[in-house]
This record gives sequence, structure tokens and C-alpha cells, in this order.
Amino acid sequence: MSEDFDLIAELREDQGKGASRRLRHQGKVPAIIYGAGRPPRALAFDHNKVLKQLENESFYSSVLTIKVGGKSQAAILKDMQRHPAKPRIMHMDFQRIVEDEEIRMNVPLHFTGEEVAPGVKEGGGKVSRLMTEVEVVCLPRFLPEYLDVDVSALQLDDMLSLSDIKLPEGVEIPALAQGPEADQPVVSIHIIKAAPVEEELEEGAAEEDAAAEPAADADDGPDKD
Repeated sequence: MSEDFDLIAELREDQGKGASRRLRHQGKVPAIIYGAGRPPRALAFDHNKVLKQLENESFYSSVLTIKVGGKSQAAILKDMQRHPAKPRIMHMDFQRIVEDEEIRMNVPLHFTGEEVAPGVKEGGGKVSRLMTEVEVVCLPRFLPEYLDVDVSALQLDDMLSLSDIKLPEGVEIPALAQGPEADQPVVSIHIIKAAPVEEELEEGAAEEDAAAEPAADADDGPDKD
């Protein structure tokens, strides 16, 4: 199960770009919460406290508790806008959840056993992580913080796909319901060959010299009056 994250929020009446800008100047993050058959509400959070919570990877794939005026609401983070150049959160979107309704969330993949995989230890291959997260569907109480991907048995040129991920109880990967073509690769082990840069440079230089010789011969020919 996911960790517990509590967020203290305050309701805000003013909306729009100007109101959001004023909130940010006050050290707050404008946000909105919606879903569960109820109207959306505009919220504001303490920026520094939110930024501290975001340091925990589990925050992004956990059921959060949002407290407003003494009342609590379970929700998940659906979207977040960051400043392009500063460590600042510009806006956050939260979705209310209901215990008996399934939710869709992207959860991170944790890769284990890379150092002992035969393809690495004996074959000299490199692990290529082709995905870092995957979308799952489950009831809120089954939401995992992450999914383990064990590569300890992979040989050289082996690969694991979405269908190879061991899922906890009550969790599904909706992409797999779309058919075999949706069973995308997740991780593989291959020999990564370095490009022969020096040889290419030498060949290129030789070609340039060969191309320059006819021009030099033409320059050395007899002058025409």
C-alpha cells in the first residue's frame, strides 16, 4: 500500500491568471479538485510544504488526503505544472476518489537484479530501460507505490514486456486488454556497440585526399593563353 500524505488546503474564491499570480507571490500554489460527481473547487496550498512532499516518489502514485476546513477528502494527483526554469510549482490538479470506484494512475517501475543478471554479469551486456512508468487500473485501496521488474534471470538479448510484470492483487494494466500488439517491451539486455569514430574519421580523411588529387593535378597543368 502507498504511504500516507496529508495536504492542508484552503478554499479560494478568486480565480483567473491575476488571482493565481497573487497567490504565488504569497508563497502558495493554486490548485483545483474535481470528480466524484461533485462540482470542482479552487484550492490553495503552501508552496514549500507541497515542494517537500514532492521529494517523495510515492507522492505521485498514492492516494492523498486533502484537508480543507476540518474536512478530509481522498484524492490523487492528476496533473501538475512546474515553472520551466525555477523550482516552483505553478498549478496542481487533483481528482477526488471513491472507495468502490476504479482509478487509473501511472505508477513508477523499479528495476531489480540488474547487477546479477547473466546477460550483464557473464555476457557483458547493458540493461536498457524502455519504460519508467506504466498506467494501471485498480480500486484505490489496491494502488501500489510502484511495480517491481525483476531482471535477475535475463540472458543476453533477452527482454521483458508488460505482460511479464508481476502485478499485485487487484491491479491490472489496461494496455494489455488491447491485444498482443499492445504488449510493449519494458526492459532488455544487449551489447551496446560503440560507433567506430576513429575509423570513420580516417576513411573520411582518405576520401577527401582522394577527391583533392584531381583538383591539384588540374592546377598543375599547362596554362592556356
